Amino acid sequence: MSDDAPETTGAPSDTSVPKRRGKVRKRHTVGKVLLASVVVLALATGLSVVFLYRHLNGNLNVVDFSDQLSDRPTKVAVEGPKEPLNVLVMGSDSRDCDGCNIDNLTGGGQRSDTTILFHLSADRQRAYGISIPRDLIVNRPDCTDDDGNTIPGATGAMWNEAFSVGGPACTIQQVEQITGVRLDHYVVVNFEGFKGMVDAIGGVEVCIPEPIVDPAHQINIEAGTRKLKGTEALNYVRERYVVGNGSDVGRMKRQQAFIASMAHQVITAGTLARPDHLVRFLDAATKSLTVDKGLGNLVKIAELGSEFKDIGLDNIQFITIPQIPDPADPNRLVFKQPQARQVWQKIANDEPLTKRLSEDVISAGNVPGSGNGGSGNGGGNGGSGGSNEADTQALEDAGLCT
Repeated sequence: MSDDAPETTGAPSDTSVPKRRGKVRKRHTVGKVLLASVVVLALATGLSVVFLYRHLNGNLNVVDFSDQLSDRPTKVAVEGPKEPLNVLVMGSDSRDCDGCNIDNLTGGGQRSDTTILFHLSADRQRAYGISIPRDLIVNRPDCTDDDGNTIPGATGAMWNEAFSVGGPACTIQQVEQITGVRLDHYVVVNFEGFKGMVDAIGGVEVCIPEPIVDPAHQINIEAGTRKLKGTEALNYVRERYVVGNGSDVGRMKRQQAFIASMAHQVITAGTLARPDHLVRFLDAATKSLTVDKGLGNLVKIAELGSEFKDIGLDNIQFITIPQIPDPADPNRLVFKQPQARQVWQKIANDEPLTKRLSEDVISAGNVPGSGNGGSGNGGGNGGSGGSNEADTQALEDAGLCT
């Protein structure tokens, strides 16, 4: 059976396709914004660029996990002006850091409720952020701890167990072994720094259809379209039990919408052009990041950011890996096959995802409830249509505006 036609949401990725009409999209190179804004800051305040650069570099936590990884998949050679890039982003849900235990949950140590694999195509015309549910049941492979000791794998383990037993290295090993996708970079973000980044840009706009009231976790957020920041923003991206259908998949969709809205605001509103906002944003971001050697300083991070310069907001898309309830436990999930396997194969081979494989798309150009053309597969097609019935239901299940 042949696959469907490639998904066409967003700006054209093939120069042979006629350019769509409408307002010319603003494109900002992250690297240029970074350098220009730091220079402006130095001129305006007299601060030393070198001092600021060293300070921000000193915030980064650089860790090399390469010695802890084994049997790594071979990266597929593809046609394109550059190599495709695969970056694994893990959210560290530790309650140990200052201000992180905001929801009265107990237990120390590292946990990760957020795993997103970002893929940047070789032609630099599309980017996917693929979320993997924490409740997904998998066969966890063996991995290696900091001392070189083997951490035994497990059958029928929850996805986020890898982070708990072995930290980022075990999650990286799990991703590569299960998906067959070779990772180029990895980033761990803690929630304290995430909160600082949100506050530095003045909050992130979200649309909340109904009040979120969860006394058990001390969460109370009013309905409406407005900017969230501080503890309220953290509560929003963490809340699960009283929003939508209460599922972890719904929470992931809200996190995707929040990140998409954040990207939209930073790029279109020129947020980082303000020196005061820039320094606060970079200070919070660098303090919150654990990165590999390939992203070990600001220049390298800026270079990665500049790779996105020709991708329109509509082509920065977030999806959830296809999954279904676990037949053995309806409170858990398993990969939906063959769709999930086909997603990983297309990512490994740097091929566009089809509509059938990328349902319920959220793009940075069409954030749910933003009024910019809707969301999902319909709204993402150049912003020219609304969501279909299935997409609307998915947004409602996630507690998002339609």
